[in-house]
Amino acid sequence: MIFSESKKEIRVMFTPFRDGLQSVFGGKTRLGDILPAIEASAAAGIRHFEFGGGARFQAPFFYVGEDPFECMSTIRKTVGPDVDLQILTRSVSGVTLTTQRTSALALQAKLMHKHGTTIDRNFDFMNDVDNLVKTGQPIVDSGMHHQVCVALMGLPFQSDQAHTPEFYINIVRELLKRDIHFDSVCLKDASGTTDPHTCYETAKGIKAILPPEIPLIQHTHDTASTAVACYMAGIAGGVDSIDLAVRPLASGTSQPDVRSMAHALKGTGYRLDIDPSKMDEIESLLNDGLSEYDFNPVTTSADARVVGFPMPGGAIGPNVHMMKSAGILDKYSAVLAEFPEVVRAGGGWTSVTPGSQQYWLQAFNNVLHGRWEKIDAGYGKSVLGYFGRPPLPPDPEVVKIASAQLELPPFDGDPLEEAPDTLTEAEAALNERGIEVTDENKFLVAAAIVPGKNMELNEGIRLLEGRPKITLPLKKKEPAEGGAALTSPTKTNVTVNSEGGTRTYEVIIEPPASTATPALGQAQPSGGQATDVFSPFDGNVELVEISVKVGDTVTAGQVVAAVEAMKAKHDVKAPCAGRVSAVHAAIGNEVSAGKPILSIEA
Repeated sequence: MIFSESKKEIRVMFTPFRDGLQSVFGGKTRLGDILPAIEASAAAGIRHFEFGGGARFQAPFFYVGEDPFECMSTIRKTVGPDVDLQILTRSVSGVTLTTQRTSALALQAKLMHKHGTTIDRNFDFMNDVDNLVKTGQPIVDSGMHHQVCVALMGLPFQSDQAHTPEFYINIVRELLKRDIHFDSVCLKDASGTTDPHTCYETAKGIKAILPPEIPLIQHTHDTASTAVACYMAGIAGGVDSIDLAVRPLASGTSQPDVRSMAHALKGTGYRLDIDPSKMDEIESLLNDGLSEYDFNPVTTSADARVVGFPMPGGAIGPNVHMMKSAGILDKYSAVLAEFPEVVRAGGGWTSVTPGSQQYWLQAFNNVLHGRWEKIDAGYGKSVLGYFGRPPLPPDPEVVKIASAQLELPPFDGDPLEEAPDTLTEAEAALNERGIEVTDENKFLVAAAIVPGKNMELNEGIRLLEGRPKITLPLKKKEPAEGGAALTSPTKTNVTVNSEGGTRTYEVIIEPPASTATPALGQAQPSGGQATDVFSPFDGNVELVEISVKVGDTVTAGQVVAAVEAMKAKHDVKAPCAGRVSAVHAAIGNEVSAGKPILSIEA
């Protein structure tokens, strides 16, 4: 049991409005639904919030139709000028999932500071010190507080070379030798898989070598129900600050509730710097604001299996929602079972974005296609060295397979110099469409660029052109009592009032298409001799590519289209040879196994 003779206050960063949202909903929530709880939190005396970065930067314009910079500015205005607002950035990836150049990271830091950020927590999933130094400098130059991270994880296999206390302490030891200023250090365990003993020894060892003016912060998730124990161990080792949330955005894949931690510290001589009695009001406002949202029990429940599949709460939530949407949630357990192998073969990098997504997608591919039969581009590039140096040597055979499939050689250079020039590409896309080229607009487009993805599907372009894709995890509304389902086209009149007067339009409402789902991977007749071609997924996925047109001749097994599921592109192949007789969908449409993409006549 920890105990301090002299009273010590532990600072709290309040996480429900960034990590809580990301872990439970993938960040897919409207700002207006949480703003009353944010305002009440500031009124309750909370002075340190996490409010942006990570997936909560991408989610507003990827799925909600909101500008993340405007969201950040609104939160800053709501909480006032004296509150610390913190973001999370991903080293060489910034707030994206791909590597960026230093120029993009510098613009990112400038804009984050401009829109209200005071503290930038920066981590590198490889724990590559060179990456941390180079990506930390733009944060320092922007004037923000630079919080450098040591990324923690419990390995799902035995190793005395990585993810040990000495391994973590050496990262800070190396940082202290480098010419980089940092204001604080964070022990960031995104998957909640580090054991309490390692937390204690790591905190104790790092605190012993840190200058006394540099605080040590600890972050973890409660996925395995060990977060409070790990925080207690870290505090015993010298941690000065911890991250906490509040129900319904606490525990499970998120951080512990403030009230749980305050209760655990009773009688120890330690206390939190926020009042746990204020949490009831904040919880009530969140419950009201999120009443329309559908909480998935997978993201709100503890799962001890996470110690064998180190997946962060911030990734479990989005991936569960994507699997459910694609109709493949039944494969969840099989993907988790594949985790230890992809972690071992990759070199044991930390399971935090984008590394966690790379682990997930490779495990997903192994389940769907067979082990190593399809290398995920991100996983392959990490294995080959394009994101930095992993803690352990990757499996040589997997390196060979990745190099062959991706047609890339192994790389030992600077990831920042090898990264594409996304800012130039973004500016060209804005000019081509006649969209104003501002720093914000340019960065929104650049942050959504994925190699090989059609620019028309770029989420930044979509937002700026007023056609964002909105995908909110809302509860399904029951049809009105006595309402009858349409079985045939129905005419009705709609009256529209405008400045020019009143106009009445006749509207024909079509009944929904048949929901009968064809067997996956099988050709389905579409009248006559035509065969329809479907997505390989039962649920809804986005059509991102059509590589044929009406009149083209195709062969059986030829790739004719592609869909995006789990943030990865999946081929759609022709089930037979013949001529393309019709194309039923356009790029950007949602398709499923029940909605044909195109038809082929034999």
